Amino acid sequence: MVIRLSSRSLTFCVLVICARVLARLPYLRGARDRAICALVTDRLKSLPLPDDPNLARWASALNDAGQWAQLYDSGWRLVWATDEFRLTYGEKGAGTVLPIGFHLFSAQATRFRVSVNRGGFVLPEVRRARFLEIGPYLLASTPGGRDELRRVVDPEFADLVDQLEPKDPPPVWPRPALSATVAGLEVFTLTTLFRIDDAHGRVAGFCSLSKPSAGMSQLAAAAQTVDRSYLERMRAVEHADRRPAAVLMADLEASSPLARRLSTARYFAFVRGLIRAWDRCIVDAGGIVGRHAGDGIVAFFLAETAGSESAAAKSSIIAARSLRDSLTDIAAHSEIPPSELSLRFGLHWGATLYIGRILTAGRSEVTALGDEVNETARIEACATGGRTLASKSLIERLDRADAATLGIDPARITYSQLADLDTATDKARRDAPAIAVCDINNPDP
Repeated sequence: MVIRLSSRSLTFCVLVICARVLARLPYLRGARDRAICALVTDRLKSLPLPDDPNLARWASALNDAGQWAQLYDSGWRLVWATDEFRLTYGEKGAGTVLPIGFHLFSAQATRFRVSVNRGGFVLPEVRRARFLEIGPYLLASTPGGRDELRRVVDPEFADLVDQLEPKDPPPVWPRPALSATVAGLEVFTLTTLFRIDDAHGRVAGFCSLSKPSAGMSQLAAAAQTVDRSYLERMRAVEHADRRPAAVLMADLEASSPLARRLSTARYFAFVRGLIRAWDRCIVDAGGIVGRHAGDGIVAFFLAETAGSESAAAKSSIIAARSLRDSLTDIAAHSEIPPSELSLRFGLHWGATLYIGRILTAGRSEVTALGDEVNETARIEACATGGRTLASKSLIERLDRADAATLGIDPARITYSQLADLDTATDKARRDAPAIAVCDINNPDP
């Protein structure tokens, strides 16, 4: 059975669904998230709404819901795309790489698919098969018939026009999975097309609504617990580059005896709770979570996302203190005596770190390369006894106001070289003996 919905009915359905989804997502509520949305708006300016009021209502609803969507007019010319769709292509400001104003199968649209989307679109036979699949609807919707359609499409499709038989577009229909190239991998998206009618039942345009090929339950499991502000920070490192940042490394001391004493299930639950709490502390402090190794963690606090080098250094120290404070609740929840849990920290400044996101078929991870990363590891390994060792290069990034907020007076701190510490490891003495550090839990010994 085919259900025909008017533009008003379809728009109402979209708005109701969007409202219900938005109402259930707590991370979309509150002042902090409005600030995040403002930040995104500063980066990307939404395209003007379509002139047609029917398409304009769809555009507003789809954009508010954060959908991947494009709108075409009744002649299949691209007239609009959502912010999220454009952000996928790394767009900023008011400009767009999308072929706005051109036909779905115009030469300009073909060049876009081949040069930007890539994937299966680089193959002529795939493009021609796509044209034949939707061609009957194009022909039925094109005033002027075959001659006009042949004129507006890419010449590579012109010989296919005579093979088409016109067919009225249904209210809604799925398209076969589309492939594109992302991070060097071929990925697939699923697309649903909607016909948008005006109040008189005439075709006003079409909506192309897309999503990743994974099911919504899978997407929700992967992303529904992620902080929205964190996703925005992750955008900053999608493309690897040199970025000054504070580096935090932390590790749970004497974890092996604890793992042997507890049952495997109980220790796993403990480590899971530990990692969740740590990630929360880092995200709340404005950092980016790096790799987890066993019961250790790495995090980066970028100057560009914090606002300044001082703010990034301050955030790393705040995160370290929050991580330490979280141990009390973790110990109570896991029924482990607090005396058995101790964290050691290494904090350092990386002026020329090369930071970027690694995206594979199995994971998404932010990593950094540079001498300062290895040096941070040496600092952390020397911080036994639950200390928080911070390098002089990190502490002296703090301006007067940020230092005062932390209760630190950089002018009064006394530093020690790593090699001179009683807890210095052989690797520290070999690789980073002269790095000056202090214990920020006790900066004025």
